[in-house]
Formats: sequence, C-alpha cells, structure tokens
Amino acid sequence: MKVLVVGSGGREHAVILALSRSEEIDHIYCAPGNAGIGALAECVNIKATDIEGMTAFAKEHADFVVVTPDDPLALGMVDALEAEGIPCFGPDKKAAVIEASKAFSKDLMHKYGIPTASYEIFDDAEKLMARIREKNTYPAVLKADGLALGKGVLIAQNEQEAEEAVREMMIDKAFGASGSRVVLEEFMTGPEVSVLAFTDSHVIYPMISSMDHKRANDNDEGLNTGGMGTIAPSPYYTEDVAERCMKEIFVPTMNAMKAEGRPFKGCLYFGLMITPQGPKVVEYNCRFGDPETQVVLPMLKTDLFTIMKAVHDETLKDITVEWESGSCACVIEASGGYPQKYQKGYEIHGLDEKGQHEGVTVYHAGTAMKDGKFVTNGGRVLGLCAKGETLDEALEKAYAAVGPVGFEHMHYRTDIGRKERNLK
Repeated sequence: MKVLVVGSGGREHAVILALSRSEEIDHIYCAPGNAGIGALAECVNIKATDIEGMTAFAKEHADFVVVTPDDPLALGMVDALEAEGIPCFGPDKKAAVIEASKAFSKDLMHKYGIPTASYEIFDDAEKLMARIREKNTYPAVLKADGLALGKGVLIAQNEQEAEEAVREMMIDKAFGASGSRVVLEEFMTGPEVSVLAFTDSHVIYPMISSMDHKRANDNDEGLNTGGMGTIAPSPYYTEDVAERCMKEIFVPTMNAMKAEGRPFKGCLYFGLMITPQGPKVVEYNCRFGDPETQVVLPMLKTDLFTIMKAVHDETLKDITVEWESGSCACVIEASGGYPQKYQKGYEIHGLDEKGQHEGVTVYHAGTAMKDGKFVTNGGRVLGLCAKGETLDEALEKAYAAVGPVGFEHMHYRTDIGRKERNLK
C-alpha cells in the first residue's frame, strides 16, 4: 500500500519511522515533510493546510492518508479525503473541534461530568478583566479558545500580568482569531501527564503515558513552547491513576463525543494534571502530541499501520496493542531565541547522510537541506531520542548526543526528566 502522511515536524518523523516498519506499506509520501523525513519518505511540496491540493495528490497516489497536524484536521481535511473514498487516520471536522475550541471542550466536560478546572468564557476584553479583578485570585489561567500552536495559554501572577495577557490575546490579536474568545480557568496544581489514546469511537486504548516539558528554560521557567523534551512513561501515572482516568475521563470523553453526534476516530490526546483531588483534564488534542509522540511510538510493539486501519474500520476491539518495557527520553534542540525570534540556516553537525546519529534516534522537526548539508529551518530543530531499561539510562543516552549533534546558537534544556529520575 501507498501511504501519505500530512505534516512536517518531529511528530510526523516519528509516525513515519513507525509506519516504515510495516510489511503492508510499499511506499510512504509526506507532505510537505522535511530534510530528515526525506530519508524515509518521498516528500511532496504541498502545504499541510492545502486541502484541495492534498486531496488531488492523494487521489492519484495514496491508498491511505494519515493526517497528523491540528490545523488540517480542524479545517476538515479528513472529510474531504473520505468524500473521495480515501481512507484516513484522524478525526473529521466535527470531532476535531475538541481541540479547535477550548470553549467547546470545557462545556463538554462540564455537561458530562468529566473532571477539569472550573472556568468561564469571555468574548469581551473589558468584561474579562473586570471578572479577573473581581475574583482577585492568582495565578489566573487564560486560554485562547482556538488553535495557537500550543502557545495560547498565559498564566498571570498578578493584575498587571493579567491585563497584559488580555491585551495580548483579545486586543493585539497575538493568536489571531483564536484569541477572540478566552477561557478563564481555575489554576490547578500537581504534575502534568500526557496520555495519547487510540480510539475508533467504540473502544479506547490508552498508550504509554508521557511527560512534556513546555517551558523554554530549565526549572520550568521562561515562555511556553511547543515542548522542549519528553519522557515516557511518567512516574506520576500510577496504576491507580490510570484506572481512575479510564473510568472518569477516557471512556466518558469517548462516549460524550459520540452522544454529541461527533464520534471521534483517531488519536485522542489527554493533557492531564494529577491534582490532590485526583486526575483532571487540562486540555484535549485531536491528534498525536509533539514531542510526546517521539517517546511513545518507539515503545510500541504492535504494527502501527494495523492499529490505524482498525481505527478507521472501527474494529479496534479485535486487535491487541502491546508495548515495550523500559523508558524513553527525548531532548529538543531548538534555535536560540525560540519561541520568539530566531535565525534559520545554520549548518547542523554530527549527523550522517540520513540525518541520524549513532546510539540515538534523531527526529527532525525543523530542518532543510542546503548544498547537501542539513541546516536549521525552524524553532524546534531536532529531537534526540533514546530508549533504556531505566529513565536514567534513556536520559544519559539522549544527553550524550547533545554536543556531538548540534548547531550554532543552539538552545536546549539541561533538566529534562531530572525531577523524575529519583521517583519509583
């Protein structure tokens, strides 16, 4: 079979590497892809959000399409492809709203009793600020309603920061139309855990848990990013927590979407916080997380394409999804200045002709090829990923490649998984 994967980042690289192991797949396309993905797939210069162009290409070349980024899912790419008879892995537009609108997802959780932070929704900046002053409770969490590349969450520690956040979101439109509505949330405490899950809308199979590090700098300081590193599994996600999540969050969410006439088929991402009162939902994503995918899929023993077809065909109950033991860790090498201004085009050293480094798997997030050499082409550039029997071993392998693999003005966190290394 010929498979088309939509997207261009480290998540897509991880998905394609997993798919490349399937005996059923003869050829993989990726649109638009990147320099590292080009070692495994034929890259096609079509924007991930170009629904018409992607559909036309798929009709001629693909037997199955995997749509991974949030934007094309929210825009209805799966709907367009399925209308042409092309089977896809990924939710349709009606189901993708679970990520595309935080207001929708909060209302869904409230309606169906799924544990989450208390909240209010505003579409008027003055009314929102008046409510923040009235509550006078900090930190205050403000979330842009729509998609914002994982950066649409601002946490204000005082009234001045709250005013700046409201102005940035609703008046200056830092996140475009996504900030026209803002969700004001209760601030929750506890460790955050990510759990991705395969679901065909009838059954749901959680994947190995993971833990992202969102802040740009060590000690969870600095601006929010798309993710600076991950570990899997999370030591905070105990068997007891997993049981509660399955009963109180995962199955109820799947059933709620079905009850709303929005059956979800694909990868449903649960961003969780393990609060003193138990696990609660921080956010939903309608696709594989990035960089969580880079540490979860390497632990998957079952053929990924078999799972994806079962999700599409709604036969997930007929297969067994198996996972490896041990741990996996990923350290992100980013361009200096990310997530704000940064330069592109720096030569990357330490990679072989396929863009890899001995002893680790290198996932390319923002790379290009120039004069036969890999160069930086984004904010997050590379994900250095390693497996080990223990978290210590996985982290040591991943960090050992930092330095040998790198580029000018590189930025990375030195404390990925540090707090978790001593947890049992």
